[in-house]
Amino acid sequence: MKDKISFDGLTLAGVANDEDGEVGADTVFHFEQTGERIYANYSGGEVVDGHLVGTFDGEQWDIRYTQINTDNETATGHSVGDVELLDDGRVRVEDEWEWESKPGTGESIHEEVDE
Repeated sequence: MKDKISFDGLTLAGVANDEDGEVGADTVFHFEQTGERIYANYSGGEVVDGHLVGTFDGEQWDIRYTQINTDNETATGHSVGDVELLDDGRVRVEDEWEWESKPGTGESIHEEVDE
């Protein structure tokens, strides 16, 4: 039987990202989950303040995000990510994202961290 994943109370950080992205290893996401709805506040690195909302069906998330960076530029985007449990029990997300407010697409990886 597959373990059920919940984002409620999890902290994730960026592990890898394409060059058009602003999320990096110093960007930390704090999640809440209610049913299939997920929410997170995030900051660190190039991101001063960010918020995401979306859904998670147990295998994939579908989220929209808005953020402001260290240059005081705002940006919005959309992503779909495959969610899995690593062998050590941590959550990992392999994400395909696209900016909606400016040009750029990419792939990123986020993993659960202790905080």
